[in-house]
Amino acid sequence: MTFQLDHAWVWDFWFADDGNTFHLFYLHAPKSLGDPELRHRNSRIGHATSADLVDWQDHGPILGPGEPGTFDETATWTGSVLRGPDGVWHMFYTGARFLDAGGNIETIGVATSPDLHTWTKQPGPVVEADGRWYEKLGSSSWPEEAWRDPWVFPDPAGDGWHMLLTARADHGAIDDRGVIGHATSPDLQEWTVRPPLSRVGAGFAHLEVPQIATVDGRSVLLLSCDTPRLSAARREAGQVGGVWSVPAPTALGPYPVEDATLVIEESRYSGRVIEDRTGQSVLLAFDNSTTDDGFAGSISDPIHVAWSPERHGIVPLALQNEGTQT
Repeated sequence: MTFQLDHAWVWDFWFADDGNTFHLFYLHAPKSLGDPELRHRNSRIGHATSADLVDWQDHGPILGPGEPGTFDETATWTGSVLRGPDGVWHMFYTGARFLDAGGNIETIGVATSPDLHTWTKQPGPVVEADGRWYEKLGSSSWPEEAWRDPWVFPDPAGDGWHMLLTARADHGAIDDRGVIGHATSPDLQEWTVRPPLSRVGAGFAHLEVPQIATVDGRSVLLLSCDTPRLSAARREAGQVGGVWSVPAPTALGPYPVEDATLVIEESRYSGRVIEDRTGQSVLLAFDNSTTDDGFAGSISDPIHVAWSPERHGIVPLALQNEGTQT
């Protein structure tokens, strides 16, 4: 069944698979706030588990904001989880700090766990945007220093670790600076910021929740961008936002984001691909729709996806042989 909470909105999420159980980590904020737009400043990370990606047992909050003056003093946002060589689980997450003067700064923190249930924050931030390549707060009219949604994975050749991030370049049209940020580490502790792995001018103001996945043997970059954050050129062409896929010649890019194709429209957002116990690639996304009852704020059941040679991207399996909007 759809994962939802009676008392809270649920939106961005990510997974860990320990081989027996799927672990869901999700952002949530209380519905008592009234206005769902306030959820971003009140976000906490929760935890649920499942044997099949359908029926979930909720375990409640596991990580919240830090003390005043810390990098994550306002809220904890989207991240990713992986197991290190020593068997310890690492959660890299976004720390949000909203300033009294306006705007917010996003940086990356890490928490560790022996069992995916109990988490301990480590001193942070561990990595932040580097002004040599990336936009900093105040350097343009953009209201945030975008450096969030870390996706961490091992180097395919065994040479350390890579982090992909939602970032913005330090040049280009304001509505067209979205790039995939990049950092590397030899040990999951010390991180070095690298130039972006995609080009400015791809048609997106931001590229949210990036993920590298393999679908039908093809390496794919998954990302999300809603209609208001598409470039003027894409919007004038009648395109709409949602979850997008980009063919990745290699897991390490460069990624031709300008060739992104829409997987599913923005009533579903922040999509993640994971392999179920049958070996099938499935997509889950949060319900981004608004009805008379307000913002839905729940997570969908798995949607089977496949690689489409015709679209040069991934599509819901039912649509594999059909045309969909790009």
